[in-house]
Amino acid sequence: MADRKKRDDKKTGYKGVPYQRPKGWVARGAAFLFAVVFAVCICIAPGESQGIERARAKEEPPVQAEDGTTAVIEEKIPDDLGSLYAKSAVLMDADSQRVLISKDGGTMRPMASTTKIMTCILALEEGNMEDVVTASGKAASQPKVHLGMREGEQFILKDLLHSLMLESHNDSAYAIAEHIAGSVPEFADKMNAKAKEIGCENAHFVTPNGLDGTDEGGTHSISAADLAKIMSYCIAKSPKSEEFLAITQTRQYGFSDVSGKRNFSCTNHNQFLDMMEGALSGKTGFTGDAGYCYVGALRKDGKTFVVALLACGWPNNKSYKWADTKKLMAYALENYEYRDVYIKPETSPIPVLEGITADGQLFEEVNVQVIEGTKEDTFNVLLREDEEVTVEVTEKDWLCAPVAKGESVGSVRYSLEGRVIREDPLVTAEEIKERTVQWVGKKLTEIYLKFRLWNK
Repeated sequence: MADRKKRDDKKTGYKGVPYQRPKGWVARGAAFLFAVVFAVCICIAPGESQGIERARAKEEPPVQAEDGTTAVIEEKIPDDLGSLYAKSAVLMDADSQRVLISKDGGTMRPMASTTKIMTCILALEEGNMEDVVTASGKAASQPKVHLGMREGEQFILKDLLHSLMLESHNDSAYAIAEHIAGSVPEFADKMNAKAKEIGCENAHFVTPNGLDGTDEGGTHSISAADLAKIMSYCIAKSPKSEEFLAITQTRQYGFSDVSGKRNFSCTNHNQFLDMMEGALSGKTGFTGDAGYCYVGALRKDGKTFVVALLACGWPNNKSYKWADTKKLMAYALENYEYRDVYIKPETSPIPVLEGITADGQLFEEVNVQVIEGTKEDTFNVLLREDEEVTVEVTEKDWLCAPVAKGESVGSVRYSLEGRVIREDPLVTAEEIKERTVQWVGKKLTEIYLKFRLWNK
């Protein structure tokens, strides 16, 4: 006791006034008061003190990424291209389905036998090439151009698909539709459903062969942009693309009916296959209402283009469609090249309210990262020399605990001509737990015990 008193006597306070240890009740009261103040400070979220809702950091949801690559920009015709014969024309990058050139590309018009690319791809996807198709009376009665099938006659589906795409036979299209769906109206429903699945905005199918027709949904018609989109799907995106290309690239094809009593031969009428190096596929069409129509594809130097033309002249201007197709394809090959526009985004940690670390310490911010494994670190875009892709990085200003690992907190958006062409999500790189009442109670206990030890 004497030693302890001696040590206490040596301590002095303010201006030399001898120090006196607070009595027990004073120390306990100070500890209690300090703990209350601490609890109030850490339990009231900064958001509350600023009138912000406490559930979670609020911000406007990011603008949903449009499929801007498929949107049509009307009258998008370069000055150096020159004029086109077609009333509606579209040049499309088949890989991204971005419209590069558009002359009235969003207007719906009759499409004639270019319809048959949809008939063909549906039959390939939903049928079997070795299926036996029986011709109905309605199929046999279809007008020229026709195979000349007879009611009850049977054919192999593979043979009819060559008849459909090489010679554009209307009776073959009708028989295929009935075989796949049971009836032409039901097949038209499948065509319209497939068009929506592909992303078409301006397409309505009534007939499988492209002959003019109308139902309760409207007139058989399409926009040049959507026709190009369907061809892009047929040559590259469909699970049956290889079969589609094999059929449409065949120059001559012979077959017979199942009985072997009648023989038939087909010649490919797609002259574009011999006009330009890299020509892939195509389909012609003509009716009195539609005029001459064409949709074709070309692949060269790692670039794939589709041209769609509607109302491209009437007799005697059958060659207009070839002139427009060659002009658009040549322009595309000369003026568009792939450029890598990928950037590694710079991100910064985001403040977190009411958070604690895994070991129970106060936490003030969370790291973010671009989500891994969903995008490559390259982004090649087909661009003209004067076109630029803009990149915008957006992040939330703050978060409120709890925060899960991998939680979306922003995005990296690539835009071209005002439309989002790619969006990579930004996510949290770690988990942040929420500050709870139990955690606060534990901290209060720790503070109280520290004061008690100090008072001994």
